[in-house]
Amino acid sequence: MNPCARETGRPLDLEPPPAGLYVHVPFCAGKCAYCDFYSVPVSPEGIARWLRAVAAEASLHAGIFSGFDTCYLGGGTPSVLSVQELGTLLETLRGHGRLVPDAEITLEANPDDVTPDKLRRWRDLGINRVSLGVQSLEDGSLKLLGRRHNAGQAVRAMEAVRDAGFDSWSADLIFGLPGQTPGAWEGELERLLSFLPDHVSCYQLTLAPGTPLQRLLECGRLTMPGEEEERGLFLAASRRLEDHGYVHYEVSNFCKRLDSGESGNVRAAGTRVPEDLSRACRHNLKYWGRRPYLGVGPSAHSFQGNERWWNPRSLDRYCEALETGHPPEEGRETLTPEQERMEAVSLAFRTRGGIARHELLSFPGAGAPLARLLQEGLLEEAGDRVVPTRQGFLVADRLALPFL
Repeated sequence: MNPCARETGRPLDLEPPPAGLYVHVPFCAGKCAYCDFYSVPVSPEGIARWLRAVAAEASLHAGIFSGFDTCYLGGGTPSVLSVQELGTLLETLRGHGRLVPDAEITLEANPDDVTPDKLRRWRDLGINRVSLGVQSLEDGSLKLLGRRHNAGQAVRAMEAVRDAGFDSWSADLIFGLPGQTPGAWEGELERLLSFLPDHVSCYQLTLAPGTPLQRLLECGRLTMPGEEEERGLFLAASRRLEDHGYVHYEVSNFCKRLDSGESGNVRAAGTRVPEDLSRACRHNLKYWGRRPYLGVGPSAHSFQGNERWWNPRSLDRYCEALETGHPPEEGRETLTPEQERMEAVSLAFRTRGGIARHELLSFPGAGAPLARLLQEGLLEEAGDRVVPTRQGFLVADRLALPFL
């Protein structure tokens, strides 16, 4: 008998917990000025070819994962797919991917794609969570970002999603835009919160090489906020959202607290976060908790055990591999124990759940940096956990370095 089974009383053939499933929908009606995610123009032929390739890839991976309790349709712009195309995709994923019956199924959507009829039909397909790419409620900012919608469309989309009866819905906003003032930013937050989203993501604008906004910056036609201004905008968002009853559970993410008598969804996500969370994104919790996930589609990444692999950043190369019966894998890495430890600590300090104190102190020489970061107010102790403070979230990417 396996001694581990004897100690825990768990059967030897117990299946591992379900993984997360990410599907990269690479099609966009237009490229935003800041975006460096992989995308291609919409075409009926390209979508049909991609759907066949996704079915082939899902079939190849059918035996690797025991099933999936989250499914995230990201992109690109998944909402540009027709209802029929989305239905075909979800039928494929349920067949080959073995989505569990109560899986969280998230669809990223642009406001200009949203109509009450589409929302009703998305729900009929089993989509139970919508992530709405609002990005800004100022027409000037939306134009600068290269978004296809205007502020009025964003408002109508939020009203429609709010009233459509999804289990949960989220809205994205971007801060750190050229010329953005604290007052204007807090005004946008107040307007967005009036629609009572279950979840809010606030991302700082970053300009990747080769994007139109980066080129404007390089030639002096664009001025970005300074570091102190960006810090102020981040802290304003954190305070404002927490004042409205949201939990700042990850650097860029906020969700409503549990209502009295409501059961949360966090435990099913398989990662340690406080019990006052209700509408955290279960799929993204898998990334931060280093839980297994499968990425399907061009440029998608996958993770299981100590291995990570990824698909080509090309629709043609992705489809050609699957059309010739080959996995579309472009690269793979096996993490060393040191890399695994580094990744686990780094990701833990991005979340409000942090890391167990005894686990952190098991690292050689961890006592001194822990004491220093506690004194500096970047970390704090919450029961048996060491967790980042609001100020710590500002430097989350550096918090783990003293322990590695």
